[in-house]
Amino acid sequence: MNSHNLPDDEPSTATPTNPVRSRRKSGAPRALPSASISEFYGVRYLHLGETPWVQGAMRLRKPRALELEYVQRMMVWLLLRDPDTLDDTRVVQLGLGAAALTRFCHTELGLHTTAVELNPQVIAACRQWFRLPANDERLHVVEADAAAWVVDPAHHGSADVLGIDLYDHQAAAPVLDDEAFYRNCHAVLAEGGVLVVNLFGRNASFTRSARRIEVAFAPGGGQVLMLAPTDEGNTIVVAIKGGQRPDDAVLRERAVRVTERCGLKAVRWLGLIGPLPAPRRKTATVAATPAVDAADIVG
Repeated sequence: MNSHNLPDDEPSTATPTNPVRSRRKSGAPRALPSASISEFYGVRYLHLGETPWVQGAMRLRKPRALELEYVQRMMVWLLLRDPDTLDDTRVVQLGLGAAALTRFCHTELGLHTTAVELNPQVIAACRQWFRLPANDERLHVVEADAAAWVVDPAHHGSADVLGIDLYDHQAAAPVLDDEAFYRNCHAVLAEGGVLVVNLFGRNASFTRSARRIEVAFAPGGGQVLMLAPTDEGNTIVVAIKGGQRPDDAVLRERAVRVTERCGLKAVRWLGLIGPLPAPRRKTATVAATPAVDAADIVG
């Protein structure tokens, strides 16, 4: 889900479909937004409902490439996995979007890939408009609630990479974002697995979301990192289950190999990766009184 909407002066052709209804864990039915399409300047975009917020994109002349910058950065997990074992990597994506990551991992990298998507209209739109292949022995697109999917013990330890890009049509905040959810994501990963989450770095909830991920991963010896925000404010948070970031020399070597294998400009990511910002100290608010010297007040 890209954090910026489309320019107002560009023409688009939307093809909305009828909304459907789904049930969450509470059992209460809720309407899911329709999927709609727009195209301009050779790029096809997916939207939810009649909103301009971009859920994903595909360049028509380069359908196998990753069009959006933040989606490219979500492939940073390639630097945190041993490239000699890449072919055995099991990738799970929560939130299909325009199927860019799912299509890339399955088609370009040839990996066993699972995508979990709640809205059947998004799946249908991806198959019709975004060249999402039919399910096969390596591709499984599952219509399911991501929250329920990660809770299921049958899926625990089943992924080496878990990508999360879960935003609704209003694009206000991640749909699933509490500590329990990230703990379940931790359980879904095999030891040494990598979690990759798209968060809006300019949103006030970014620090809160990142700390929730840290709470889920740090106690088990894992490390949580982030990439610098894109121009649109998308910030990619990366968590390694039970592992630490490789040293700079290893990262650089892997970045070169990634570029050679699939064309991603991975060397650019090296200067973007860093730790989460340190938590802000809470300062005490002290009312000034004649009896207290300002130099004696400690924040």
